[in-house]
Amino acid sequence: MTIPKKTINRIHSLRKQLHYHNLRYYTHDDPEITDSEYDRLLRELQELEAAHPQTITADSPTQRVGASPLKAFGEVRHTIPMLSLANAMNAEELIGFDKRIREKLAVEHVTYAAEPKMDGLAVSLLYEKGILVRAATRGDGVTGEDITQNIRTIKTVPLQLAGSKLPDLLEIRGEVFMPKKGFEQLNKRTIKEGGKAFANPRNAAAGSLRQLDSAVTARRPLDMICYGIGETGKLSLPQHYSDIIDWLDSLGLHVSPERAVVEGVQQCLDYYNDLAARRDKLPYEIDGIVFKVNDLEQQQQLGFVSRAPRWAIAHKFPAQEEMTILRDVDFQVGRTGAITPVARLEAVSVGGVMVSNATLHNLDEIRRLDVRPGDTVIVRRAGDVIPQIVSTVFSRRPKGARRVKTPTKCPVCHSELIQAEGQAVIRCTGGLFCSAQRKESLKHYAARKAMDIEGLGDKLIDQLIDKDLVHSPADLYKLTVEQLASLERMGEKSAVNLIDALNKSKQTSLQRFIYALGIREVGEATARALVQSLHTLEAIMGADEEVLISIPDVGPVVAANITGFFRQKHNRDIVKELIKSGLSWKQDDASESQTDALQGQTFVITGTLSTMSRNEAKELLLQQGAKVTSSISSKTNYLIAGENPGSKIDKATDLGVSILDETAFMQLLDKLK
Repeated sequence: MTIPKKTINRIHSLRKQLHYHNLRYYTHDDPEITDSEYDRLLRELQELEAAHPQTITADSPTQRVGASPLKAFGEVRHTIPMLSLANAMNAEELIGFDKRIREKLAVEHVTYAAEPKMDGLAVSLLYEKGILVRAATRGDGVTGEDITQNIRTIKTVPLQLAGSKLPDLLEIRGEVFMPKKGFEQLNKRTIKEGGKAFANPRNAAAGSLRQLDSAVTARRPLDMICYGIGETGKLSLPQHYSDIIDWLDSLGLHVSPERAVVEGVQQCLDYYNDLAARRDKLPYEIDGIVFKVNDLEQQQQLGFVSRAPRWAIAHKFPAQEEMTILRDVDFQVGRTGAITPVARLEAVSVGGVMVSNATLHNLDEIRRLDVRPGDTVIVRRAGDVIPQIVSTVFSRRPKGARRVKTPTKCPVCHSELIQAEGQAVIRCTGGLFCSAQRKESLKHYAARKAMDIEGLGDKLIDQLIDKDLVHSPADLYKLTVEQLASLERMGEKSAVNLIDALNKSKQTSLQRFIYALGIREVGEATARALVQSLHTLEAIMGADEEVLISIPDVGPVVAANITGFFRQKHNRDIVKELIKSGLSWKQDDASESQTDALQGQTFVITGTLSTMSRNEAKELLLQQGAKVTSSISSKTNYLIAGENPGSKIDKATDLGVSILDETAFMQLLDKLK
């Protein structure tokens, strides 16, 4: 039978693609496509070769497991090949696998050993008389790379096995991986040091394990879970696979705590569904479940196909990474004014959920990915985490793809955008005016340390904005009893009380008012410093950056935030409306009771004080010109320690920070009167 030329060409194309991606994945640790995309290409080739077996060649990707090892490492030949597993992509394929097993064994049901499929790098450990003598990667299944020195750096890999009766020879097989928490910490450190972040924990584990300098590997948070054995010499083995894993556990090797023995295909599916539901809460990444016939005699009876054992299968989870097309990039405004780029995607199913939008975090991330509309991108979704673009497939970039244009105006209120030096985030300056920031700005305005409007809580603010009754803080003072009483959980008495609280808040202080405006990074201490130095609202609103930077506690970033805020006409208009509503303060209360006796001194307060609250103590210190922070550092001058001070007192002792008990604190205040 003649094979159509189109089919021959497709087979050659698939082989070429798979060889290329094997090299990227196994040798360079820099995959260009997702695992699911690779699986689809391989499956298509398998189906074509199965339909036309005369096309199968020895170098076809279907006839091998991985790729050639790096020449920088010594080669290790596996006496018993390290094969990969066949995949079941859905329940029907798992049921078909179980049916084939039962028919081959001529039994009604089969007992399986079940365990999570770790998303890492397969390795082999060789122990002689209980001593680790060699470690190797899987490589192409027959020849791997000698990574002994790197494996020795992994704390969960014992250099000497536990127990007294140890075999002369024992080869252990397992997966080296990087836990999620360690992966996050590694990426933070790498980015801080100016390096390139890893796309996912699997890449991080592979890249760490295959470092030529084992000192680098030692600094990486690697772990290993063992799932089988290779060479055993003359060792007599138990009858069941699960017993072998229990034995490995007794030798001090790390095995999966989620392993189980299940009866029949329905229990396999129940186990799969249970782990799928708990997958995102596990401390490591898994991409499916491995089911192995538990009886070793039955395993021998079933045997192998060219690249996988017949007695095992990996039931894969829906892919958490997929490829799709980036259609466009929009910019959204967060509740704090941060401008976030959002990728608009050609809809694709990721992790069982249709995804059409993904976060791009900030402009630096767009530059790092060099992502452009029209690009093919890899999208990742894990659990409830917002989908994100993890990489761009540059080989599929269309001609003429243009870079994403940086916005200069807020997409919601059209206010000026600012980006502080050294920061990746750009922000809208229309804080009091921008509808995207409205709820957050009102909640801050009403807070106890700001205007202290009793009874104006978060849920009530949500109602006021959702019903379009309030657009800015100035509108709060226009509310009527009738409007408030009509709201959910608000009767006439509660409405009257809130109106009274609003009227009471009109008598305030200038520093509270400045703090209440919600200018980014202008906290209580900065508001106090502004008032102490400039004295009036007009002076603060009109100050340029040079003047502001000369004020204690105001640096270039804060100065830019202040000038950017007051540069917006709508912010100035709202301030005028608030003053017109009756807000006032004594012209000299800004500096009333203020001294500079503790200027330049930094305090931290911990524990419970008997004579006052910690906030009251903080206020007294601020009035004397001190700076009050929440954490101990080498710059802290004094720690005020009340009852039950906690760990801060230990840190203060270690850093040589002076510690004042409540009595000593009161004596200090008395001296300053």
